[in-house]
Amino acid sequence: MTDLDTRKLLSALCHGAIFLSPTVVSLGIPIAILVLNDDSVVKENAKESINFHINLYLYGIVFSLLIFVAIGIPLLIILWIISILMPIVAIVHCASNPTKPYRYPFILRIV
Repeated sequence: MTDLDTRKLLSALCHGAIFLSPTVVSLGIPIAILVLNDDSVVKENAKESINFHINLYLYGIVFSLLIFVAIGIPLLIILWIISILMPIVAIVHCASNPTKPYRYPFILRIV
């Protein structure tokens, strides 16, 4: 495997980890890749994936609390759709343009 293929695979694995487990376990894959890999593009993709995971968990908690005001259910449905679509967009971007890290729109960058 070439370096470019490895970069594509690891970057896609970072973004696709959300599909492997909906729990916090899916956060461990990008963290492990961030720690073990020395490729700058893969590290940026791992950081972005970690930020996306953290944002999803935070928004999920807030939107769950908003269920009591009746707006939480539509917001949770929108969050669920976003949690499926955005990683797919990120994986496609990583596969088609492996030299540039993917940036999720509208998220807080904590890491």
